[in-house]
Amino acid sequence: MTLTELRYIVTLAQEQHFGHAAERCHVSQPTLSVGVKKLEDELGVLIFERSKSAVRVTPVGEAIVAQAQKVLEQAQGIRELAQAGKNQLTAPLKVGAIYTVGPYLFPHLIPQLHRVAPQMPLYIEENFTHVLRDKLRNGELDAIIIALPFQEADVLTLPLYDEPFYVLMPSEHPWTKKETIDASLLNDKSLLLLGEGHCFRDQVLEACPTVAKGNDGAMHTTVESSSLETIRHMVASGLGISILPLSAVDSHHYAPGILAVRPLTPPVPFRTVAIAWRASFPRPKAIEILADSIRLCSVAKPPVAK
Repeated sequence: MTLTELRYIVTLAQEQHFGHAAERCHVSQPTLSVGVKKLEDELGVLIFERSKSAVRVTPVGEAIVAQAQKVLEQAQGIRELAQAGKNQLTAPLKVGAIYTVGPYLFPHLIPQLHRVAPQMPLYIEENFTHVLRDKLRNGELDAIIIALPFQEADVLTLPLYDEPFYVLMPSEHPWTKKETIDASLLNDKSLLLLGEGHCFRDQVLEACPTVAKGNDGAMHTTVESSSLETIRHMVASGLGISILPLSAVDSHHYAPGILAVRPLTPPVPFRTVAIAWRASFPRPKAIEILADSIRLCSVAKPPVAK
C-alpha cells in the first residue's frame, strides 16, 4: 500500500471516471487502473463497482476512501510541518477566492503581500464556494476567501470586512435622480443577476426577496450571467440594472457618463468577506499576514455619485 495508490482511489472516488482521475493524477489511465486493482487485491475487497457506463464506490470502499483521505491529509501535514520549520513566509501559498471577490481583491493584495512577504508568492484560483471548500479540505488550497456564512468541520474562519451592495444602472436611467434606491423598486425592473452557483446571487435575492423567480408571476425580467463584468457590460448597453458589491463598483474602464451607481435605502444589505483555512495548517504566520493584507487592501471609500 502506497500513498500514490491511496491518491488514486481518492481521486477516482471523486471523479467516478478512470480517464478523468488519471488526468488529475497526471498518469495514464492504465497506470491508474493497475494501481487501483493492486490495492484492491492487497486488501482483498472491491473498492469500486465498475460498469461500461459508470464507476461507483462500494459500501466498504466508501470507508476505505474516507480513511485514505485522512492519511493523505496527514502526509501533506508532514510536508507542511517540514516547510514551516524552515520559514513560514518563504514558500508559495495556495489561495482560492470566490469569483465575485478575486478579480477586485487580487490586484491590490498581491503588491501588498509582495511588500510584506516578498518570498511568499501566491498560487491563485477563483471558483465557486463549494469547489473551494472541497479543495481546501483536500489540501489543494491552503486558504480560501469566501463570503459568510461558511461552516466546515476542522476549518477556521476569520471575518475580514463588510461590503455594502450598490445599484448599478445606465447613466440615463431615471433612478439617477434618486439619492438611494429602495429594494422594493427592483420588483418590476429588468434585474441582471449572476447564474446559479454564485453565492452573491443568493445574497442579492435574500436582500431583495421579491425579485426571486416565481414571485408575482412575470412582474420582472431576470437576465442571468456568468460574471459581474459581463453584467456590467449589459448594464452599460442599457439592457437593465444590477446590484454589485462595493469593491466591484468602480473597477472598470468605462468613460464617465455611461454608468451610474446609487446606494440602497437603509438598512443597506451587505456581505461579510472572510478567510477560511484548515485548523491543522502549520503556517499560521502566513495566514496572519494574508488576513492583515486583505484587510488593508479592502479599505475603500463609497463611490462618488455619477
